[in-house]
Amino acid sequence: MVIEAQKLDSMNFHKFKHLIKSDLYRCCGKVNISLFFKHYLFVPEYKYCFWMRLTSYLKQHRLFGCSLYYISRAMLYRYKCKYGITIPFDTQIGSGFYIGHFGQIVVNRNAVIGKNCNISQGVTIGVANRGDRKGCPTIGDNVYIGPGAKLFGNINVGNNVAIGANCVVTKDIPDDAVVVGVPGRVISNKGSSGYVNNTDYLKKCKKVDQ
Repeated sequence: MVIEAQKLDSMNFHKFKHLIKSDLYRCCGKVNISLFFKHYLFVPEYKYCFWMRLTSYLKQHRLFGCSLYYISRAMLYRYKCKYGITIPFDTQIGSGFYIGHFGQIVVNRNAVIGKNCNISQGVTIGVANRGDRKGCPTIGDNVYIGPGAKLFGNINVGNNVAIGANCVVTKDIPDDAVVVGVPGRVISNKGSSGYVNNTDYLKKCKKVDQ
């Protein structure tokens, strides 16, 4: 499984811009400056993503000493409390990240999330502290995670997977699976088609990830 994750040790300004544009494109299928300001002002989920990406970028480059970095961290913390989203800025997250609705979202910083991931309200991506699955999830590309779903432990979730509402996933999931229930079980191989949209931003935005 190939993960196009945000590499914290190699994010230059062009990659930062690409992440901002790809997240915006996932929201509305277009990228321009007016849409950026509209979504920043009126879409809490995108606003959080923006500050998460910016804080990660500033952490590496420490522009103007450390002042901008600490301001960015303070803003991210503010929106964490305001919107109920806890996704650390140093979490490895690929391009085209989309939060469907804010509230009670918790992601462990050691999780790895691929490109074009959809996360809904009430989702937890957490650590298992003991047992054969000790560790955090690795999630592939084009994955839809429904409201209230929980993923725990050192598990691999394949590409194009759809995880249903309130599902609990503690085992590996193959590509193209649809998973539901507690514990999660595969019910079909229809995958996330129709749930993960606006993924063709590489045709609209300059590709800079390589």
